[in-house]
Amino acid sequence: MKSDIATLQDIQWVITQFYEKLLNDAQMRPFFEAILKQDQLEHHIQIIAHFWSDILFDTHLYHENVMQKHLQKNAMIPFEKDHFERWASYFITTIDAYFEGIKATTMKQRALSIKTVMQLKMHS
Repeated sequence: MKSDIATLQDIQWVITQFYEKLLNDAQMRPFFEAILKQDQLEHHIQIIAHFWSDILFDTHLYHENVMQKHLQKNAMIPFEKDHFERWASYFITTIDAYFEGIKATTMKQRALSIKTVMQLKMHS
């Protein structure tokens, strides 16, 4: 039986495995080229882990505007419906591969909500 997501380290594990999938996908990798060129992937993963920690554990670690960041990226590289679908699929399958429980389910549900809101705001 898999355990539930219980710590920031668990979230970091999920995000690290998730990004490995994203970066190995030729359609998704262009969104992360600047982060890779600046050798900022580890820092970026930490920021994303803080975002999810705030959602799952009501911490106050994330201090940026997630929507604004994605709107800026969308202006440079447009997000298409397929990008959102791939993102969600990788995210959910990554969580399912390692965790199960209330926090894991919450993380997946929130990811799908975020995907929907971003698609609507970006008119994809």
